[in-house]
Amino acid sequence: MTKQNMTEQNMTKQNMTEQNMTEQKTRKKKTSNLKLYYQKNELEVGVDEVARGCLAGRVYSAAVIWPQELDSEEIHPIIKDSKKLSARRRLILKDYIEETAIDYSVAWEDEKTIDEINILNATYNAMHKALDGLNIKVDRILVDGDKFRLYRMTPHICIPGGDAKYIPIAAASILAKVYHDQYIDKLLEEDPELKKYGWETNMCYGTAQHMDAIRKYGLSKYHRKTFGICQEYC
Repeated sequence: MTKQNMTEQNMTKQNMTEQNMTEQKTRKKKTSNLKLYYQKNELEVGVDEVARGCLAGRVYSAAVIWPQELDSEEIHPIIKDSKKLSARRRLILKDYIEETAIDYSVAWEDEKTIDEINILNATYNAMHKALDGLNIKVDRILVDGDKFRLYRMTPHICIPGGDAKYIPIAAASILAKVYHDQYIDKLLEEDPELKKYGWETNMCYGTAQHMDAIRKYGLSKYHRKTFGICQEYC
């Protein structure tokens, strides 16, 4: 091997090493962007909801108690806001979260309840049901958003954009999203006629495709009759 080839090979190895170091730093940065806890040495639970703005179906909520003692390098590097993740990555993280969490719970309220008591109260109910499903009493509740209804005199803090700031909330966001989307998939499997609303891709949100289908076909039994365009066709 010539000196030139050896030099080029050494430079290639150096570049690969530098690239690996850069990738590791990037992964650490992604992990460190999310905090493990709000208050150290307190047992905290993250709570988030999904599908509050949908035109049909249930609103889901999840509650996740995350272990504070995990080293940052042990935490899955792609945990972040569930809305920014692909469906495949959310499924991977669902299993990881359920295996790693100290405890977790998922709950929902259906479209009938939403129409009866309004979406805000239905969301609070779903959050409280998720908290009811935990087997452990917590010291503090971390809630994504700016509003929450007091739960059993347990201290809580509302954090706008919390699913992009705290791992317990991000984990709850991911679980709520996965369980909601699996619910929609089950509806479509049981009644393929519902596919005309485009729920396979819009997941019941008010896209142009969804609203055009409502104008053309009317409402299904799952639509929220007090929501937006649905009020015109109930």
